Amino acid sequence: MDFFENVLMKIGIAPTSIIYTIIIISVKIVLIIIATLIVVKVIKKIMDHRLLLKRMDVTQSSYIKYFLVGLVYFFGIIAILFSIPGLEKITTTLVAGSGVIAIIIGFASQEALSNVVSGILIAIFQPFKVDDVIKLKDIIGVVEDIDLRDTVIKTFNNQRVIIPNSVMNREVIENATIYEREICKFFEIGISYDSDIDKAKDIIREEALKHPLFFDNRTKKEKNDGVDPIKIKVVNLGDSSVDIRAWIWTKDFGQAFELGCDLNESVKKRFDNEDIEIPFPHTTVVMKK
Repeated sequence: MDFFENVLMKIGIAPTSIIYTIIIISVKIVLIIIATLIVVKVIKKIMDHRLLLKRMDVTQSSYIKYFLVGLVYFFGIIAILFSIPGLEKITTTLVAGSGVIAIIIGFASQEALSNVVSGILIAIFQPFKVDDVIKLKDIIGVVEDIDLRDTVIKTFNNQRVIIPNSVMNREVIENATIYEREICKFFEIGISYDSDIDKAKDIIREEALKHPLFFDNRTKKEKNDGVDPIKIKVVNLGDSSVDIRAWIWTKDFGQAFELGCDLNESVKKRFDNEDIEIPFPHTTVVMKK
């Protein structure tokens, strides 16, 4: 700051003038802002570098980065307040009484703090991580980001659903990739009581096995023992149909959905060609005179 003060005095601006004070304060604020932005950039580069070297999980890295950046901005604002004459005492009082303020803010914004705490718990215990495929009630998608307040889920129709961390922390979540990405797809279809069950099973098995997205999940021992790669069972005898279910493995959730759609079409066509009837509701209308 001495350099700027000397320049101002050389050009004839007295240290006691208002213009001198305004310029000095402005320079201080600009320098604080620049320093804050530089520190933020350094933090982001360090966290991204650690992530690149795989020394840290992407979820934890993302959350810690947001937390540290928030702290830097907070201290930057405090430094700016201290640099403005007349606000030093007020700022000191606020900082000194931060415990009381924290209690007041805690009661006033319990939900916001709950989201932050929930985000920390998610980052530590990791019930789900960035890039995991999860299901929350009717929402299915990929976790795109976890910040201080929200979790961002990218659905399979390319929409973003933003859910508060506190909600994510208390809801029941299905995580398709917490251990393995492979998915067992339930393919279920009903046939009439007059249709051949064994023939229907063979058609389903053939169509599933020749599908390019089918994944053979059997162990080496199961393959040697001749275990069927696709388990097919009659799961229900309904009012008008015999319900057959096939357990078919794919490599991930997206492939499971695609395989299921394709099988709906190919199995239906095979059933039509080979006289396997898929029952549908019938309505009997009685006309009274």
